[in-house]
Amino acid sequence: MTLPDGYRFRPLTEDDRRLVVELDAWAFPTSSETDDVLGVPSPLSWDRTTGIEADGFDGLAALHASYPFTGFQVPGGTLPTAGLTWVGVHPQHRRRGLLSAMIDQHLADCMDRGEPLSALFAAEAAIYGRFGYGRAADDLRLQIPRGAELRHVPGAERHTVRIEAASRDRHGALVDALHRAAGVAPTGAPGLNRPGWAERETEELQASYWADPPMYRGGREPRRIAVVELDGEPRGYATFRRKHAWENAGPRGTVLVGEAVALDGAAARTLWGVLVDLDLMAEVTIAFLPVDDPVQHLLLDPRAALPRTPDNVWVRIVDVPAALAGRTYAADVDVTIAVTDMRLPGNAGTWRLQATAWGPAKAERVFEDPAISLDVRELGAAYLGGMTLASLAAAGLVAEHTPGALARASAAFAWPVKPVCSWVF
Repeated sequence: MTLPDGYRFRPLTEDDRRLVVELDAWAFPTSSETDDVLGVPSPLSWDRTTGIEADGFDGLAALHASYPFTGFQVPGGTLPTAGLTWVGVHPQHRRRGLLSAMIDQHLADCMDRGEPLSALFAAEAAIYGRFGYGRAADDLRLQIPRGAELRHVPGAERHTVRIEAASRDRHGALVDALHRAAGVAPTGAPGLNRPGWAERETEELQASYWADPPMYRGGREPRRIAVVELDGEPRGYATFRRKHAWENAGPRGTVLVGEAVALDGAAARTLWGVLVDLDLMAEVTIAFLPVDDPVQHLLLDPRAALPRTPDNVWVRIVDVPAALAGRTYAADVDVTIAVTDMRLPGNAGTWRLQATAWGPAKAERVFEDPAISLDVRELGAAYLGGMTLASLAAAGLVAEHTPGALARASAAFAWPVKPVCSWVF
């Protein structure tokens, strides 16, 4: 889709950062002053950031950007993926097709860069489905009462914990290494990776992550970190902030956990044992856990933690054959899939997917009757193995034309480890 008359795309550079921050404040209202935000490192990759200018308008009418995820986790491996981000339109320029034009440009850029996937976090869940993004993962969010009882895990008692003020100099390499390991083999079994897991690959993302300005703390303390070790080897970490509060009954502080990673059950038991027992606190809150995170099994009373599972990563298939061939399947599969795609006609048609369980896969265009049919949105939803084709079919969004094909394909697309991204990009 082209831009309407009077609008034009313009590549943005670091010199345009004030314009970017000002537009972002229009799209996502904030109490932070522009100059204060400019004092914090920007996460943007400027060579992947584009604005829209409008005739007679002082500032940016819209912008979008993406992060380069060269090692984005998909079932059984990784694929280059564009992390779509900072999508915003000034309220004066809404309902003119600017978002559609930006998405089209973004998808064209993905194809030019050889990125078969695009992924995002949706500010509003109703927006991105019409552009072919499917809800590919949910995450687990908990409000755990202080002192919540946890099940015993053999070996947990051998672990030690150190709690420190978090800093990139002291903890950056440790966090990167543990976070990467948690994406590659979260169960300790190589090959059973965590789909949807994204690393903070660029220097800009790292600098932004470790920045800790008071205006972003919400009245909480500076960032802390708890590191779990076994015989001196790090096995897990959690970043967190506490907020002090008193009521008539006594202290009722809260702990906000930013990210919690553990490489095995014993490390997880040790880590959560510390987080739910911090002095003067009444509750521990965390988001962006995988829905199969060990903590839900460790809690003796999971209901008391008020679990919720909202949407996490959304995935858009940009190159159907490359995406289908670029992941591993949990069962043998030989199926023809008819795909519709209103925005990328090259994806439309019937594709034959052939794969052996835990082995190689290939996908090629064929001209024959399909066994199942679906839109690219549903293909993206099922791609990471978190949403099943069978459940999408039950909602009337996937059609089966050959008896038994849906069950076989659904089993193959599923994955033993639930997809998630541990941070919002």
